[in-house]
Amino acid sequence: MRHDPDVDFSAVDLPGVLLDAESANGMKAHGKTDAAVLMPISNWPRDPHLTFTERRADLRKHAGEICFPGGTAEAQDRDLEATALRESDEEIALRPDQVEVVGALPPVGTFATSFRIQPIVGLVTGEARMIANPDEVAAILTFGFDDLLDSYSMRRLVRRGVPIRTPTFELDRHMIWGATARILTDFFHQIGAMR
Repeated sequence: MRHDPDVDFSAVDLPGVLLDAESANGMKAHGKTDAAVLMPISNWPRDPHLTFTERRADLRKHAGEICFPGGTAEAQDRDLEATALRESDEEIALRPDQVEVVGALPPVGTFATSFRIQPIVGLVTGEARMIANPDEVAAILTFGFDDLLDSYSMRRLVRRGVPIRTPTFELDRHMIWGATARILTDFFHQIGAMR
């Protein structure tokens, strides 16, 4: 797979290349526990950036990992889109009224933790000011699409003693891998930025 450096993001019909949340939710994926993440895009389409969180190093699950804001579905959530928006508000103070949901990607399953993760894609309004919740988030990271695409590679990593081959995105000291990298790779394919 390679990055298409000539992709014109302004020519991409984002809602048209994505699934609607209801259709995506109906798709099968490995995992016993429903979860959702928000892919917060700012400056679309002029200079698109994606926002991630770096989880605190002392957390019990996914410590220190780079991921999209999100988490498990709770009883008060009407659907997984609501889960993604609620979790983003809790983790980085990104309010639901500051996000225009434009679609979803097919769900991704995790094998080690058995989550079925529903990615929700949202455009972030210009006035949004994100603040990390210190209980969960060590840092808020924002990377441009071009930098992410340039940093892509397939790697063999060893996790919990098991070798895995996974897409990765490495920027500075930050490595995005696992489910987040698979979601990101799928997104870039959907918008025609990777071939």
